[in-house]
Amino acid sequence: VVCRLKAVAPICNSHYLECPPIGLESLKIDDFQLHASSTKRYGLGAHRGRLNIQAGLYEDDLYEGAWCAGRDDTLQWFEVDARRLTKFTGVITQGRSSLWSSDWVTSYKVMFSNDSHTWITLNNGSEDLIFKGNREKEIPVRNIFPEPVVSRYIRINPRSWFTRGSICMRVEILGCPMPDPNNYYHRRNEVITTDDLDFRHHSYKEMRQLMKVVNEMCPNITRIYNIGKSQSGLKLYAIEISDNPGEHEVGEPEFRYTAGLHGNEVLGRELLLLLMQFMCLEYLSGNQRIRHLVEETRIHLLPSVNPDGYEKAFEVGSELIGWSLGRWSNDGIDIHHNFPDLNAILWAAEAKKWVPRKMFNHHVAIPDWYQSTNASVALETRALIAWMEKMPFVLGGNLQGGELVVTFPYDRTRSQGVVREQTPTPDDHIFRWLAFSYASTHRLMTDANRRVCHTQDFAKEDGTINGASWHTAAGSMNDFSYLRTNCFELSMYVGCDKFPHESDLAEEWENNRESLLVFMEQVHRGIKGVVKDHQGRGIANAIISVEGINHDIRTAADGDYWRLLNPGEYRVTARAEGYSLVSKKCEVGYEMGATRCDFTIGRTNMSRIKEIMEKFKKQPIKLPMRQLAAQGSRRRRLGT
Repeated sequence: VVCRLKAVAPICNSHYLECPPIGLESLKIDDFQLHASSTKRYGLGAHRGRLNIQAGLYEDDLYEGAWCAGRDDTLQWFEVDARRLTKFTGVITQGRSSLWSSDWVTSYKVMFSNDSHTWITLNNGSEDLIFKGNREKEIPVRNIFPEPVVSRYIRINPRSWFTRGSICMRVEILGCPMPDPNNYYHRRNEVITTDDLDFRHHSYKEMRQLMKVVNEMCPNITRIYNIGKSQSGLKLYAIEISDNPGEHEVGEPEFRYTAGLHGNEVLGRELLLLLMQFMCLEYLSGNQRIRHLVEETRIHLLPSVNPDGYEKAFEVGSELIGWSLGRWSNDGIDIHHNFPDLNAILWAAEAKKWVPRKMFNHHVAIPDWYQSTNASVALETRALIAWMEKMPFVLGGNLQGGELVVTFPYDRTRSQGVVREQTPTPDDHIFRWLAFSYASTHRLMTDANRRVCHTQDFAKEDGTINGASWHTAAGSMNDFSYLRTNCFELSMYVGCDKFPHESDLAEEWENNRESLLVFMEQVHRGIKGVVKDHQGRGIANAIISVEGINHDIRTAADGDYWRLLNPGEYRVTARAEGYSLVSKKCEVGYEMGATRCDFTIGRTNMSRIKEIMEKFKKQPIKLPMRQLAAQGSRRRRLGT
């Protein structure tokens, strides 16, 4: 290798550490830093040549899935301006993301420059190096340079491509920025965290060990447990954070975060591992905000719902998994959309006017077929359902990846055959607030100037969207949680890059930290209370109805309840089988903290009579009507 060239400088060191991605996929590199020799059309411009970028459903729109050259010849190139001297160590390429086209580059040269005019092609001392490219369009291929090269600009020059396709590429560049204290652009955009946390990717074993370390650091406020096993037998570990771990305290709401339903969406998993470390350390240091959260809330964090899928993705590595490797469970099931479709059941009952006479507007029953052993239901899904039904969760968020947006129910369109349609729940107003509480406190989600991740500009919608108006999906965790339990569940898509490089984790933590805390605090919004009988005993399974909202919730085992509501005045009714109903006005203020709204309800006369008869083993006399009429006639003849 030539150690010194006129325009660029290879570093003569046969043993060097591979550099991280410079940020095409993570959007650290902005559109103005990407250039190309030619472009087929705007939607296939250089700004679309980012690793793992996804295309829209239709061709010829503004958001297509690669850079594609305007001509298919060996004079074409794709260029990245790092805006500072960078030690380049390698290139990762993909073909074009498209349902309709098959385009990828099969070989290429790499060129470098410091002024964008004089270019040097990477060579082995005697001839230009030609790197092998892709053999299909989705699986990324990485090529590491024989020696790192220092320059500002890098070009990829395609030499051959799929014979029945065109020159199209998605790219990531591996490189380390060189020290440059005068580089104002880099310094201005750098995000630095002050939290002393474990910013790295964790295997299953390392995740379990980290949770154990947190538990040992904060034994008085944490408890590790598992909710079941994955298809391959890995336990699904959760950590509880509470001032009384292991028990439900009357009046204290329960909150959950889950992550890793799709095993390749790794950022959420690492964020929850960082969150449990952060809460433990801040609690020990006396942070009053964290102490209040821990003392007033029972928090559950389940970082890896699909550990089997994660292990597949982790083994390949963050830049080489493509868009879908590890997404599904071991038996090929998408866990997030593997829940029973209770929407169809409720909507069919509403169409027949069975609600509320024959069927409740909440706690919709799971159909028998779904519970059969031969149903296509993942073990992980069954474990989640059992957990969701056991714990009286009030609010939950599942962390996903590949976008920057918060989605809220319903996730399935009500109209048959419609792919996208606004489909609100009866609690649409509070769901919109909950979604906005996360998105608005995220560093990037509502930034109108940020670049679109793939095809939709969610920042125009305040970083939130109704799930069904994005894309319809039956059997989602969010819809199931709302219709089967008391828990309001939302999905947080926490980053454009599903599996960010380890070096990006600190910045992603800073992007999401405040949002994670603010969303948890929303569990204390609305009303709460206890439903008791006249002897002061809590009544389980009592129904709490809010006038004007066609969705009820129920009390927990001790008679306590929590109803998420926006500020306002509400008429609330409590009722239970065998008890008279009671209504009262409850007011929700703007300050944080749920309004107390207790109920005392008495037994109905009929329920008292039944209770007395059962107590003394006496049953009501039930005689056929003809026999009763005959007895009455006999009494009249006898004058009795």
